[in-house]
Amino acid sequence: MTIQHKTFDEERALYGSDGVTVQDCTFDGPADGESALKESRNVTVERCYFNLRYPFWHDHGLTVRDSELTPLCRAALWYSDGITIEHTKLHGIKALRECTDAALAGCDIVSPEFGWSSHGVRMEHCTAEGEYFMMRATGLHFQNVQIKGKYSFQYITDSVFEHCEFDTKDAFWHAKNVVVRDSVVKGEYLAWYCENVTFENCRITGTQPLCYCKGLKLVHCEMEGCDLAFERSVVDASITSPVLSIKNPLAGSRITVPAVGEVIRDIAQANGEVLVQKDA
Repeated sequence: MTIQHKTFDEERALYGSDGVTVQDCTFDGPADGESALKESRNVTVERCYFNLRYPFWHDHGLTVRDSELTPLCRAALWYSDGITIEHTKLHGIKALRECTDAALAGCDIVSPEFGWSSHGVRMEHCTAEGEYFMMRATGLHFQNVQIKGKYSFQYITDSVFEHCEFDTKDAFWHAKNVVVRDSVVKGEYLAWYCENVTFENCRITGTQPLCYCKGLKLVHCEMEGCDLAFERSVVDASITSPVLSIKNPLAGSRITVPAVGEVIRDIAQANGEVLVQKDA
């Protein structure tokens, strides 16, 4: 069944729908109803406007294309799976949470607390802005994604990021089993307390990065404006640019740099190697 050119504002307007296509519809109005497509299955939404809360909860098999979810469309997708979202504005707080198997492409995301506790989220050619982005998510795969905000990717696991640009303070805290390749990572206090995280061919900018880490690797990375790096970390790093200062790398570390302004060792455990090689 196809539903076209309708306006819905009542509570649970299309609750429990199965196999419907909704095109060029508006979910807005004085009744201010919630949960328009809650508990639905195999739904396709195209060129629609959502200005009401909680439209897609407990849905299974959902495609959203060329649509807009406004700042008033808060907590839009929760507890859902089998999701495809393309060329859509996701502008409400907590737009995606505790969802599984979600693919996003060409989307514009402005959403604090986006993606919490979600699994298997794939994202390509998207822009995103918000605080605590993807916290406690697992199995992420991002390509060509630009993100701006604070506290992104905290407590995530088993994820890969490629050709991305991150401008985000306190990113990747407590992250585990993560690879970041061919990306730009800008922000203060990067990836503290992370475990088995690898940065390959990345440009890393900002103060006090990569402290209190275990199993950390940097492969052919550039570091700009980085001081007090690697404090109390165990790291294997090949760095292609000078570092302002390195502080207390722990035993088992091997850090190769072309130049370093200062190596600070003021604790007994700071026995990690720092090798200055002009061709590093």
